[in-house]
Amino acid sequence: MTSAPERPVRVGVFGLLGSGNLGNDGSLEAVLGYLRADHPDAAVDAFCGGPEAVTARFGIPATRMHWNRAEYRTASRVSSIASKGLGKFVDIFRTAAWVRRHDVVIVPGMGVLEATLPLRPWGFPYSLFLLCASGRLTRTRVALVSVGAAEIRNRPTRALVRWSGRLAAYRSYRDAQSRDAMRAMGVDTARDEVYPDLAFSLPSPPPSAPSDAPGTVCVGVMDFHGGNDDRARADEIYRRYLDGTIRFVRTLVEEGRPVRLLTGDQCDASVVAAILDAVDSPLVTAAEPTSLADLMKEMTAADTVVAVRYHNLICALKTGTPVLALSYAAKSDALMDRMGLGAYCHPAREVDADRLLEQFRALEKRSPELRQTLAERNLAAARQLRDQFGSLTAAVFLATGHTHAHADARQESP
Repeated sequence: MTSAPERPVRVGVFGLLGSGNLGNDGSLEAVLGYLRADHPDAAVDAFCGGPEAVTARFGIPATRMHWNRAEYRTASRVSSIASKGLGKFVDIFRTAAWVRRHDVVIVPGMGVLEATLPLRPWGFPYSLFLLCASGRLTRTRVALVSVGAAEIRNRPTRALVRWSGRLAAYRSYRDAQSRDAMRAMGVDTARDEVYPDLAFSLPSPPPSAPSDAPGTVCVGVMDFHGGNDDRARADEIYRRYLDGTIRFVRTLVEEGRPVRLLTGDQCDASVVAAILDAVDSPLVTAAEPTSLADLMKEMTAADTVVAVRYHNLICALKTGTPVLALSYAAKSDALMDRMGLGAYCHPAREVDADRLLEQFRALEKRSPELRQTLAERNLAAARQLRDQFGSLTAAVFLATGHTHAHADARQESP
């Protein structure tokens, strides 16, 4: 008598995906690449912020994370406040029902355990806690894969993040300081590993032909108002960042350098518009990237990159293009240091255009040497991420009793 065929492993992916942030969607793309290579029979779907966008781009079924469609709008009327409150209650059951349909749920990268940008505890931290608690209650293994973390001062947010970490079945971090932050917040990290950001596993575009003439400078911008602890001076931080960036771009244009403005989230379009309005020159143009692949293509064609958003930095580093980081959090400094460019960070909260130009010129002088350094560091990052995916299969998929012959074969190969 023949035995019934084993059903496919059911894998859910969770996060603010399909919501306009290119870095988040790039992390999802990296995990889907791993699943298709190592677990091709897996049935995959998403629980996310923008389900229509995720289904259209990635071809997987997707469910809206929040019952309340106005979750991320400010509630001012009594009816909208009541709707938000009801949504928080309904989401308990919606999240648990979705989680229990899966064997494994993966949270693919992203800074899900940090509050380096403005964040309310009852927004995403609450959603992540519901996910991890539901996983523990339904015995579905929740994996936080190459995520970012930072120590959080706000007590409700800190508690939600701490319990999310404790309840997850698997945790790995994209830098050592993320692991240290979780340990400081009361999570036992003794068995947790550190690997590069998942975006380093994405394919890179072919390099552009070298040129003797000074070429394009890509400037990645951000609608930056500081983080949770900067709310009182958010407008001042934004104005200083924007004014410094405008001065920097204007100086490059006066020197005859083409400048290409890049975004990393839909909300950054207003910053692009402000720079184009202030620097009225045909040398300044703006791209409209819809993926990390688009960003990498732009950066491959550039001589140098100056960027704020974390995944804009990753795209530059991955393409081997020298980059100067306008750093808004310790994660950017750690990333740059890991890739050999730790000397080329500038504080996004205190942009000094003269100092920025000084650092930029020093970076360009070392361009050939730094490109070689980046090539070596990228090879190491790719190896480490292959190890990460093998570790994830062993810790999460094998523990559910589901795996695939291809994954087994790769684990056994020398």
